[in-house]
Amino acid sequence: MKSKILTKIFMRKQIKQGGDCLLNAKEIARMAADAAVGKKAEDIIILDLSDLLGIVDYFVICEGKNDRQVDYISDSIKEELRKDRVKPFGVEGNGRAGWVLLDYGSVVIHVFTTEVRQYYQIERLWKDAPQLEWEETSRQKANAE
Repeated sequence: MKSKILTKIFMRKQIKQGGDCLLNAKEIARMAADAAVGKKAEDIIILDLSDLLGIVDYFVICEGKNDRQVDYISDSIKEELRKDRVKPFGVEGNGRAGWVLLDYGSVVIHVFTTEVRQYYQIERLWKDAPQLEWEETSRQKANAE
């Protein structure tokens, strides 16, 4: 348990997962948001928590219309990040529960159904966190069309 916490702290500013891949947390958050767009996720936001929390820099929050879409979005995010040798430390939940959490150390991704997101209102808990501006990549724009 202690080594997992120390690993997360070490990975806070730079995330290195296998081979020569070196991505910072901001890049991973943006890649996750891009992958979510590709699967028609809605209301995607990236919260910058770097000045508010000591162990997580970014939350990526998005939603799908139903449980199958939540699974589809979370699987797509894992697949896209895996292409760059970035693997989650842990995955919690599933679409049937209405919430999937993907833990990438300094980036935590929440994929909700609309109803569960409205119930928990996680954005309200972190209302002081600034939102990171991002634009979907041209590759994702082409896939969405």
